[in-house]
Amino acid sequence: MTRIPPLPALKAFLAACRAGSYSAAAEELNVTHGAVSRQIQSLEEWLGQKLFERSGQRMAPTSHALAFALEVSEAFERINDAAQRYGKGSASMLLRVSAPATFAMRWLIPRLGDFHQQHPGMLIQVQTATTQQISLAGSFDLAIRRGSPQTDHFSAQPFLDEWLTVVAAPSLLARVPLDSLLDLPRHVLLETETRPGDWQQWLNSAGSTAHGTPARLRFDHFYVTYTALIDGLGLGIGPVPTLEHDVNVGRLVLPFADIRTPSRRYYSLTPAGVPKTLIHRKFESWLLEQGNIQGARQEAPAGI
Repeated sequence: MTRIPPLPALKAFLAACRAGSYSAAAEELNVTHGAVSRQIQSLEEWLGQKLFERSGQRMAPTSHALAFALEVSEAFERINDAAQRYGKGSASMLLRVSAPATFAMRWLIPRLGDFHQQHPGMLIQVQTATTQQISLAGSFDLAIRRGSPQTDHFSAQPFLDEWLTVVAAPSLLARVPLDSLLDLPRHVLLETETRPGDWQQWLNSAGSTAHGTPARLRFDHFYVTYTALIDGLGLGIGPVPTLEHDVNVGRLVLPFADIRTPSRRYYSLTPAGVPKTLIHRKFESWLLEQGNIQGARQEAPAGI
């Protein structure tokens, strides 16, 4: 059985660290100064480590104690969060969704209004993650990731196919035309470190390797590349459907919409063994519905 320190001692310890003194902690907890002192002493004995030292007229937490307090506080927050999510009442209508930053901003968030219209009262809390955080660490109920993880710790459900093609700002093409593949060397190609190989994959599909070597700019994340795209700094390889809305409103265009190459699928991931709440099941079904709608439009890419 896992051994943990006494909870009253932990509560007194956190209050003293937060308030900065035993007296302030006692006032916060509505107990005596001596009660706080005894609880912290019991915790120090349990840990075999001094947590407070005298500083003038008060007892101040050590650096070791502050580090411990941070982790204990996070653990209490997770317990509180779990109690809210799995208890009765409106908290069970909350779903924490982790998604890649660009996908969340360009695909998921613009569509959430439809989910809330279908399911009023259900709350989606979006947590964005960079590609470097695809380790699936953190506190969430459902994660959206590109590509299925090679792990038994999550159940995966595919809901959206991605394909790649050239994307550009209309302002760029007004300055430097792109009428055929022969015009590619006149442009700067925008690359993304977190999506290596996208350009080469598309160039191979287009058979354009013999048309010269364009200049290139490289960025660390796609949302930075996206900003450069909108500003007309160069051509990008667009993950469609992520950028569909930008194409629909005229922010971006697809010069070679008929030349496309498939990329990885998007999956909704759920920690294995965790029971799915009603909102969890509704949201997964909605993701699949949106993916099917998107897939039907992708059958004719030139019409996007």
